[in-house]
Amino acid sequence: MPTASQLRDSTQIVLPRETLEGLESQLDDEFTVTIVPDGDDRWRIIGSPVEIKEASEFLTRHGVTVR
Repeated sequence: MPTASQLRDSTQIVLPRETLEGLESQLDDEFTVTIVPDGDDRWRIIGSPVEIKEASEFLTRHGVTVR
């Protein structure tokens, strides 16, 4: 059975704000995700596991390191 942290990791990506500069609108247009501020210096991208995986691949293609 998956743990809470495994489920959370499969449904969200948290990145520094400067990392997403210029990519927010593309992410919002291409994927069914919600992008919300997470504190003063981070964005939280939330979506289904399938959308998060595809968004992660999109970010990687654009030079963003996603852990």
